[in-house]
Amino acid sequence: MALAIRLGAIAALATMSAVIKLASQRHIHLLEIMFWRQLISLPLILAWLAATRNLGMLKTRRPTTHFLRAVYGTIGMVCNFGAVILLPLAEATTMAFTAPIWAVILAMLLLKDKIGPWRWSAVALGFAGVLVIAQPGSGDIPLFGAAVALGGAFMVALISIQIADLNRTDKPVTIVFYFALFSVPIAAVALPWVMTAHDATGWLLLLLIGVTGVIGQLLLTAALRFGPVASVIVMDYSSLFWATIYGWTLFGALPPASTWLGAPLIIAAGLVIAWREHRLSRPTLRDVSRAEGT
Repeated sequence: MALAIRLGAIAALATMSAVIKLASQRHIHLLEIMFWRQLISLPLILAWLAATRNLGMLKTRRPTTHFLRAVYGTIGMVCNFGAVILLPLAEATTMAFTAPIWAVILAMLLLKDKIGPWRWSAVALGFAGVLVIAQPGSGDIPLFGAAVALGGAFMVALISIQIADLNRTDKPVTIVFYFALFSVPIAAVALPWVMTAHDATGWLLLLLIGVTGVIGQLLLTAALRFGPVASVIVMDYSSLFWATIYGWTLFGALPPASTWLGAPLIIAAGLVIAWREHRLSRPTLRDVSRAEGT
């Protein structure tokens, strides 16, 4: 059951990414997309908690920490949504797979974790895959877009440290709720300069972004209740399948040979890190997983 739930979560988040790209093509600004993505999620989360009689889960003693997480999460959302807009879906998705690699580096720098040869090899393998895909100097992949995508993956890894701390006292759905609650006013500041009039299709796209994003986040949380992270996280790589399908059917773009060569290297690096984290019984990958959607 956990694997099926995780697959559903990844399908929902991949759909959100495709709809974000469609919305951007209709000249809906990134910051407005972020605002509606978060605003729409608030009543949906409240309705879900009310239906399950779990509104008490929203109690927290750490509003300041949640606000800081929202600031970091907003930066991460700018990068991750921006990558989807700037790059083909498959390339943006593949770059996002580097989050566990960044997590290893951050664990060494911030948590003073000792990194062994297995994880260092995985880091080198992952960044080799990035170079294969980006091919600096070739012009096939916009380097600015690749940098934004890598920045988004880095922010997911950085936020995972915050979430690891918040998970000690608050439930995952509580963390998701306060992320939306505090990030909405942050994004709203830009609305007077970026918001435009929308037709029915534009509003439908914004609604779909909010709905699919919440469904994806809630399913991510549910999957971790029914199965160990080392097992369910492997399903995350199915997002490349959805990105390829959406890229082909909606945008007429198929990944070039460089992506098919580089993606397995990045995926292999992530799997090696997942295996080592499982062997070491560390929470890093669980927290990176729960940071998705930023």
